[in-house]
Amino acid sequence: MRGLVIGLASIGLSMTYSILNFANFAHGDYITAGAFSGWATTYLVAGLGRADIGALLLVGAGGSVYGGTLDIGITSTPLAIVLGLFAAGVCTVALSLVVDRTVFRPIRDEDGITLLITSIGIAFALRYLMQFVFGSDVRGTTAQPPSFSLYFVDGAVRINMHDLTLAVVAGGLMLGVHLLLQRTKLGKAMRAMSDNEDLARVTGIPTERVVRSVWIIGGGLTGVAGYTFILWKGTLGFNDGWLLLLLIFAAVILGGIGSVYGAIAGGLVIGLTASLSVIWIPSAFARAAAFVVMILILLVKPEGLFSGRSTA
Repeated sequence: MRGLVIGLASIGLSMTYSILNFANFAHGDYITAGAFSGWATTYLVAGLGRADIGALLLVGAGGSVYGGTLDIGITSTPLAIVLGLFAAGVCTVALSLVVDRTVFRPIRDEDGITLLITSIGIAFALRYLMQFVFGSDVRGTTAQPPSFSLYFVDGAVRINMHDLTLAVVAGGLMLGVHLLLQRTKLGKAMRAMSDNEDLARVTGIPTERVVRSVWIIGGGLTGVAGYTFILWKGTLGFNDGWLLLLLIFAAVILGGIGSVYGAIAGGLVIGLTASLSVIWIPSAFARAAAFVVMILILLVKPEGLFSGRSTA
């Protein structure tokens, strides 16, 4: 489950790097923005008439209302979850387009370092704006979901409905990205621009439309990843996306910078490593284990799992 979240969130970052040629450090805070906007919608739909609207829109800031009290879950409030998922994607797309229009587009022709430093500034601005609006407290967002056991040779693995929701949503969106890249004109234009932007422009590909599509697709996937991440773990804080960002970068680098399929594969490897390593080492070192595995694989295959192939 952790690997699916990282892989889904990595797609947008990989697209941004392969087509716009810079590492967007605001990506983690896009994840958080998607999570907050989606869960504000979910709280509003699930709690309308049962709690103060302001408290619902602030996702229960300060303990004003709790997700468990509202009995929020995929089985108990499916409409609220679906609408929240949709809102998370739409709001993150809107945020991505506004930031690109006002900040990135005017300096797009500058070098990658300028864009990188600018994205760090945007990240801090977004993070502390969300802290100011929603508060710094970590709050629970869902009730305990129904679960069932899958039996194996040496025991059982418990899986709940939020695990299944994450798997279905992430798997479906990853399949959609594959079909987009391989079966549509937009996907071919994105791959062409990733390979050679100047040649793509000369051959008549509308590069500005492709850039806008990258922000729309990447932003939507990022917002959904943020929402499903919170649905899966059950708590929400203002720095969740920032804490996830290093693992996302590790996934993108491991998979091969610029490769969407590599980002997905890298996310699964990093997520599995971070989760399974706690069998042998203390949980506080799980992130370190993920980076050690990344380094070891890159020593054997320096260009990443997908050999640096861009976009496809």
